[in-house]
Amino acid sequence: IVSVIAPFDSARQAARQLVALNGGFYLVHVSTSLAVCEKRDTKGLYAKARAGLVLQFTGVSDPYEEPADAELVIDTSCVAEADAVQLIISRLRRDGFLS
Repeated sequence: IVSVIAPFDSARQAARQLVALNGGFYLVHVSTSLAVCEKRDTKGLYAKARAGLVLQFTGVSDPYEEPADAELVIDTSCVAEADAVQLIISRLRRDGFLS
């Protein structure tokens, strides 16, 4: 299990192809609005990005390409963290990635 920020579809597709050579690839898209991300930002990075102090910040000054091929999409603006974890575990079990 790897947690990465991959804002571009080409990077996700390359990762999918690479991992598929040796195992299963399962994309979970944690879909959360930019407004919610900014509200949850304890480090103030979004504010710094908006002020131009942080360059190439995904969603603010750099694009984000939403995945069209995610095996699971969870909107954490309306799903609690613990519930999101259970959704992932349940889906991985259902699809044979976990016993």
